[in-house]
Amino acid sequence: MPSFRRTLDYIYLTFFLIHIPIVFCVDIYPLYPSYLVPKFMTDLRTWYIATYNDQFFVKPPAWFTLYIWMELIYHIPLSLYAVQALWSNTDPKIPIHLLIYAIQTAVTTATCIADYMSWGGHTSEQKLELGKLYVPYLMLSVFMGVDMYSRLVGAVSGRYIGGRDGANKKRN
Repeated sequence: MPSFRRTLDYIYLTFFLIHIPIVFCVDIYPLYPSYLVPKFMTDLRTWYIATYNDQFFVKPPAWFTLYIWMELIYHIPLSLYAVQALWSNTDPKIPIHLLIYAIQTAVTTATCIADYMSWGGHTSEQKLELGKLYVPYLMLSVFMGVDMYSRLVGAVSGRYIGGRDGANKKRN
C-alpha cells in the first residue's frame, strides 16, 4: 500500500494530467494564431463562454493576459516536468518546484476569484457556477503548497528524504 505522501503524489499527477490539455485547449487559446486553432477548440471556448459567462474569456482585463502568458511559459513546462517527476518518484527537487507552482497558482486564482466576485452584471448563481471551476483550483493549490512546504521543512531538518528510495524515511 502506498504511503500517504505517495497517494498525494498520485492525486497531483492526476491533476496535472487533466490540467495540461485544459491549458492547451482553453487557457492559452488567445495566444494561438487563428489559422492554427482547430474547430473543436473554438467550439469548446464558445460552449464555455455560453455556459459560464466567464468575462476573463470574453473581455479580459490587461493583467489577465499576463496570466495567460504565465500559463504558456511556466505552467506548461512545469506541468510536463511534474508528470514525469511524480510518476517516476525519483526527483528529490519536486517539492521545491511544486511549492513555487502552488504559490503562483493560489495567487493568480485568488486574484481571479476576487475579480469575478466584483462583476456587477453577474447574478449570485453565475458567480457560484464560476466558483465551481475556480475554487477547486485554489483549494488544491493551497493544499499542495502546505504539503510541499511540510516536505521541505522535513528535508532541511533531516526528517524526510525525497524520491523513491527515501520517501517517508526518517534519518537517524
